[in-house]
Amino acid sequence: MYNKGSVIIGLAIFIALVTFPLWFNGLLGTGDVPNPQLPTSETECVLPAAEMRAKHMVLLNQWRDEVLRDGDRVEVTIGGKKFRKGLQLACMQCHTDKEQFCDTCHTYASVTPYCWECHLSPAVMAEKKEVK
Repeated sequence: MYNKGSVIIGLAIFIALVTFPLWFNGLLGTGDVPNPQLPTSETECVLPAAEMRAKHMVLLNQWRDEVLRDGDRVEVTIGGKKFRKGLQLACMQCHTDKEQFCDTCHTYASVTPYCWECHLSPAVMAEKKEVK
């Protein structure tokens, strides 16, 4: 066989590149999973915790579309409890610290949600009230 050394080196490089994600995550790890600060005043959320972790943006986008595009500002009753549709009207009433709740997971996942382009976090809203 011709160029046996080149073929073996090429195969070794190919195997290293194909298996890179496996050994990179296995040896170096992905870091500690975030532990967001949960509200102490409430024990239940709009949806179960696992569902909220996986689908909270779907819910927020649905509420946004219903409120802004359809004018549907009706309260949502989930589990016998009423919630007003909206990030600030529902979510931020319990999850008051954006940095300790939202940002811990979003930083870990390397995502930049566009929520804060329009909405203000409770801390920023409190600062604006103090300035007035």
